[in-house]
Amino acid sequence: MTRFSLIVAAALGLALAGCSAIDGLPNPFPHGAAAATPGSAQVATTAPSAGWVKPPPGYLPAGAIDAATIIGPPPAPDSARAKAERAQFDETRKLANTDAWSQAIADADLSGKNGMKAFSCAAGVTLSAEATPTLANMLLRLTDDAAKIYQPAKSIYQRPRPPVGNTAPICAPREAWINTDGSYPSGHGLIGWAWASVIAELVPEKASPILARGKAFGDSRIVCGVHFQSDVEAGRYLGSALVTRLHDDPGFMDDLAKARAEVAASKAKGAPTGCVG
Repeated sequence: MTRFSLIVAAALGLALAGCSAIDGLPNPFPHGAAAATPGSAQVATTAPSAGWVKPPPGYLPAGAIDAATIIGPPPAPDSARAKAERAQFDETRKLANTDAWSQAIADADLSGKNGMKAFSCAAGVTLSAEATPTLANMLLRLTDDAAKIYQPAKSIYQRPRPPVGNTAPICAPREAWINTDGSYPSGHGLIGWAWASVIAELVPEKASPILARGKAFGDSRIVCGVHFQSDVEAGRYLGSALVTRLHDDPGFMDDLAKARAEVAASKAKGAPTGCVG
């Protein structure tokens, strides 16, 4: 089963010393949580991939976007960037079972449930399958479009994931896809940025926090330990390419107009509940 199967199935201060050239992750201890010692307790993980539910078909045909042409290859294994990213992986294993780890597990969910809740708080508008059904379906369709873009690039580059060859804690079960599904580019980096870009277009006055949430969505894969930072950054480039291309698709534009009306109606009902900060 592919990594795409797992990431859709998963429903449900540390300064990164020595990695300053590639850091930029949010404060992993926003509530003062201490770093966990790997092996000191059972490490929390996402649900296994057996519960995967296929998303609805996307908007674009296969091959509409050539990811490899856009992003090029990942850093060479012996490059300074690759070595720094490996050090970042080692350092972020200290985040096991912290608040940042819990957020990474929540961000692994591409069913829309956790993502809509988090983006609702960033946008200051309730976004859900009930309040904004067209938007909710659009985001799921984007996950299908995303797979058509990142999967061919993964097959070309076949970059091993950070946990390959070690037993360090990660926030996902160590299933077969860890060893067989390429690390570059990150599907989550692509999807989180694409989701954020669409929602920011619908709530432009909250574009900054919405896009910050989209960035954090991808960064959670670094905390999780299943991607390097350059994987996530490449995914964001592809997320921008996807949304740009979708603006030339009549079906997407029709849905965007419907979603805009849904968001306006939801906004009129007041701010979402359960948001912190």
